[in-house]
Amino acid sequence: MEKQTDRKPGTYARRRAHFALAFFALIAVGLFAWNPDNLYLWIKALHIIAVISWMAGLFYMPRLFIYHTDAAPGSVQSETFKVMERRLLRIIMTPAMMLTWIFGLYLAWSVYGFHGGWLHAKMGLVVLLTGIHVFFSRAVRAFERDENRRSARYWRFMNEAPTVLMILIVILVVVKPF
Repeated sequence: MEKQTDRKPGTYARRRAHFALAFFALIAVGLFAWNPDNLYLWIKALHIIAVISWMAGLFYMPRLFIYHTDAAPGSVQSETFKVMERRLLRIIMTPAMMLTWIFGLYLAWSVYGFHGGWLHAKMGLVVLLTGIHVFFSRAVRAFERDENRRSARYWRFMNEAPTVLMILIVILVVVKPF
């Protein structure tokens, strides 16, 4: 019986992810070629889709770390968490982060000309969010080597960091307080 942690399902997941990314890129290129009057809204929609995907991963990854911390190194459970963490990072989070940055920078440049205090603050917070992403990716590698030195309590705390940053970013984008 084939398990989802086997190589074959992982290959299928990777192919689907590559297809989805190619499709997403094709839509973006098609939009730039078509250049509709509402191109801004299309790019904004793609940016929001990418942000939602990235944030979903940033919310879920520390939950996986919490449960992985309780699994004995080398156990079936630990090995399953390793596969889940690796796939979440490589197939969803990192591509979504890259698309978020690409579409976000385009919007910041084309619409706002990189002007506005709220925009600078937002970009600073997105840089911090990217730092959390990098921190989580290093943690995935540490778990892969069975070298996690952090407690489940620590990962519960880290689970809140993306949430706090997301709240601040949304307030800056919607309210534009300065």
